[in-house]
Parts: sequence; structure tokens; C-alpha cells
Amino acid sequence: MARPIRRLPSLNALRAFWAAARHGSFAAAATELHVTASAVSLQVRQLEDELGVKLFQRTPKGLVLSAQGAEILPGISDAFAQLQSTLIKGGDSGGVQTLTVSVAPSFATKWLLPRLDRFVSQNPDIDVRVLATMDLVDFNSEAIDLAIRYGRGHYPGLQADLLMREAVFPVASPKLLEGRDATDLASLLRTTTLLHDDSPDQDPTCPDWKSWLRAAGIDDVDWQRGLRFNQSTFVLEAAANGLGLALAKATLVQHDLAAGRLVQLAATQTQIELAYFIVYPPDRTNQRAAAAFRQWLAEEIAGNDTVPSEIAAADIPAGLNRVGDTVAQALPPLLPVGGQKRSGNLMRA
Repeated sequence: MARPIRRLPSLNALRAFWAAARHGSFAAAATELHVTASAVSLQVRQLEDELGVKLFQRTPKGLVLSAQGAEILPGISDAFAQLQSTLIKGGDSGGVQTLTVSVAPSFATKWLLPRLDRFVSQNPDIDVRVLATMDLVDFNSEAIDLAIRYGRGHYPGLQADLLMREAVFPVASPKLLEGRDATDLASLLRTTTLLHDDSPDQDPTCPDWKSWLRAAGIDDVDWQRGLRFNQSTFVLEAAANGLGLALAKATLVQHDLAAGRLVQLAATQTQIELAYFIVYPPDRTNQRAAAAFRQWLAEEIAGNDTVPSEIAAADIPAGLNRVGDTVAQALPPLLPVGGQKRSGNLMRA
């Protein structure tokens, strides 16, 4: 039987329980909190003693919330979310702010960084911190304001605004094409090294050389040969250095095309089902720095004449918003009670 609560338990104990419940593991919670697993276990045990109930069942496969633990977790999660929101609003009253943006390395290098100076010059009171990562993001426990992700836009518990769609076409460096007939694409493909993008973006809709060649009606090309890279940036750099032909994503190759480092070899662009989204918790819609960054993104895309028109003007899937819209997407809770992080919390990019 639970004991009557005469005073609130310590914030550290509540935070240890909250982290352990979300991760289903003392070790994972310890990593998040930058303490040892034994310290988390001790905090949880002290909380259990203070409340007079068992909050977890310890099993060989990990922690499972008890009935009492599952009952109090939603309230504790709401309390921490409210505390975080209050602190964000309290620090949003003026002065220099720090905006932390999580973004995939390839998108950061090829699209965001070449444009970021314009945001900085327009917003001198906002210090931008760019986290280039392909890891999943948990807005509840990480100091991240916004994330830019490549996916279908379905991120439970979060608002997802469409940035732009994507398309693919072949590119090569002018140096590689010297003395060759670039208009005879079939011959060029048969006699030139192919560069392959094996980046782990989990995008089954993005064509590889096999599917692109089939769609283009080009036969007798050994699509399996060539060089392979695990980052889209590496593929484009290899192409720019004359190592072969690459299938480039339009969004990532814009800067290289404009600079003349690469040229497009075919007018036809293969559209991709997945797209780029800016993702953030709905309760941070009005945060000044984040709102300014979203508005800047919308202006960059609207004024970018290098974005193919069919990408910039693509239809928005039902239930999603384009950047700059203010209506939140209705989505289920961010994390299941007592469970692990959902793999869809934020897609890898």
C-alpha cells in the first residue's frame, strides 16, 4: 500500500525514474543523465521506498513498469514537459538566444551551411548550434529546438512541416566530360565508373542505378560496378573530383550545380516519395528563435531559383503543413507509457 506523501520526493529521484521508464533500462537512463547505472538504480529504489510501492519489475530483458509505475508516469512526464516549456519561455524574453538544430550531415553540408550566413546576419541575437547527426532525437531529454529530417513526415507527438520534396538525376564533373559526347548518355553510362550512394537513410523510394536505368530505358549497363559510399556528400564529392557518374538528389546538389562543379546529364528527374521536414514539439511553436528559423527556411525555399519547380511546388500530403503554416498536426503521444522510444520518434536522415 502506498504511503501518504508528506513532502515531494527529490527532483533527481523523479528524473531517474522518468528516464528509466522511457528507456526501459537503468544503463540507458544513466547515459542520458551522465551518471552511473547504479546511481540511477539507487535513486529509483529510494523513490520506491519513499512512496511505499514498487515502480518497476526487474526482468532478464529489462525494466517493466509496475501498475503503480504506469499510473504515475504520465503525470511525471507532463510535469517535466511543463517545466521545460516554462524555462524555455522564461529565457525567451530578450537578449541573445541559442538555437540548437539537429540535421543530417549531408543536408547540413550541402544545403544548410551554404545559406546559414543569411540567417545569422538577419538575426544577430540568435546563436545557432548545428548538430550534424543521423541519430534519433528525443526532445524530452535533449536540448534540441528543431530537427530537419528526411522521411514521410509522420513523427508521433511532434509537428512536422514540409520543407521540400526530392528528385534524383545523373550528374558528372565538367572535367570528366572533356572530349566526350555528353549527349550520348547511354554510351557514357556504359563506359564510365558509376558512383553508388549507400547512405543509411532508409529510403526504399529513392532509385538506385538499377531502377533509374530501367526507367530511362537504357540497357546493357553493368549497374553493380563502381565505387560505393555511405554518405551522400561523399558521392557528390567523388563525382566533382571526376571519379565517375553519380545519381544526385536535387536538394543536395544545388550548390555544386550553381558553382559549376557538377553538371546535370539528363533533363528527366525521378521524383522521390520521401521529403525533407522540419520537426519540433507543438508546445514550442511560439519560441522566438525557433519561429525565426522556420520563417527564414520558408523564405529561403520560396526565393531559391535553383530548386526545381516541381519540387518547390509539390503537393503537400494530407495532414501535413508547409513551413510557415501554424496549424499543428494531430498526432499521438511522443512516447508510449513505460515503453522504449518509438523508432519513428524521428527518422534517421
